[in-house]
Amino acid sequence: MAKVEASKRYTLEEAVRLALACRQAKFAESVDVHVLLGVDPKKADQAVRGTVVLPHGTGKKTRVLVFCTGADAEAAAAAGADYVGLDDLVKKVQDGWTDFDIAIATPATMREVGKLGKVLGPRGLMPTPKAGTVTTDVATAVKEFKAGKVEFRVDKQAGIHCAVGKTHFTCEQLLENIQAFISALLKAKPATAKGTYLMKVSLSTTMGPGIRIDTRDLEREAAA
Repeated sequence: MAKVEASKRYTLEEAVRLALACRQAKFAESVDVHVLLGVDPKKADQAVRGTVVLPHGTGKKTRVLVFCTGADAEAAAAAGADYVGLDDLVKKVQDGWTDFDIAIATPATMREVGKLGKVLGPRGLMPTPKAGTVTTDVATAVKEFKAGKVEFRVDKQAGIHCAVGKTHFTCEQLLENIQAFISALLKAKPATAKGTYLMKVSLSTTMGPGIRIDTRDLEREAAA
């Protein structure tokens, strides 16, 4: 098995090739990027959050729930949503059910959906306009998330974690997904964030070691 040098900072391509060389599991492991940002997440204007369409998706089936009614419900179902409805779904979620990956809502339903903050908020599933999950165009939103659009948000430790593919992806597919994610993350940099933004970036597979990436190389890749 390839050996990871803990003190070394690898280029993005070196890190991806090394991660794939380290795979051991018989199943398709997830490939994840972990980022420590130079922001203060306690400040509202530095709470980094956004979405990005990964060119090759994440490799996993995204279960999409849409809170809507009438014609919107028909459009969401036709676009491939896994769960569509309002009152019945609100009740189900209130009872603790969260067996989905993305929740989308129309503005008209947010009065009811807002009641689910205590359940959906801690899990990062609460629909918001900033994440593109509160929208009047539910069909487009469903298609985008099904095709590989992912949401990212900073946690209390100023970290962001994003699944960017599986170990059965090619090196080129993973590179393009990671470049898209880092580019979106750089664009989401708060104007109030001073100093170094990408403090630490590492790549890992489900069963593999963390591989540190040279942040300067990442920024060059994203710029290119």
